[in-house]
Amino acid sequence: MQLYDYTVERIDGTHQSMSTYAGKVLLVVNTASRCGYTPQYQGLQELYDAYQPDGLLVLGFPCNQFGAQEPGSNEDIQSFCELNYHVTFPMFAKVDVNGTEAHPVYEYLKAHVDGETGNGADIQWNFTKFLISRDGSVIKRYEPAVTPSDLRADIEQMLGAS
Repeated sequence: MQLYDYTVERIDGTHQSMSTYAGKVLLVVNTASRCGYTPQYQGLQELYDAYQPDGLLVLGFPCNQFGAQEPGSNEDIQSFCELNYHVTFPMFAKVDVNGTEAHPVYEYLKAHVDGETGNGADIQWNFTKFLISRDGSVIKRYEPAVTPSDLRADIEQMLGAS
């Protein structure tokens, strides 16, 4: 299977094919509302605002697997993101990213990342980021301490490669 073969549940409960995002550069992030990295929502929104016209989409997948830092319902998460960080990029229903209940998109991302970033390694914490090319290739994995602003050069390179 390829990334675009999967279906995801949006935060509002509707289902969507990942194929909707074919031809876009994607930044896929597992998020949490009560994490030390939660302020990265602001940086993610800034990236989305700056580069969305050029073809970047940020996709947020809330996850409660790390320190129970995302305990709310999907509705609570959506409200938190909108009120506190004015998030307008697509958000999805809460998922697991590791273990037997890991969402298939995350299993795919972990198994297909290129380079020296721990191909297949479990995600260690919230706000791990995956950069996906327009053709659906997983280009790079960034650990949580890498801030959204640190990704600008890589994103610009991906957007310019079209």
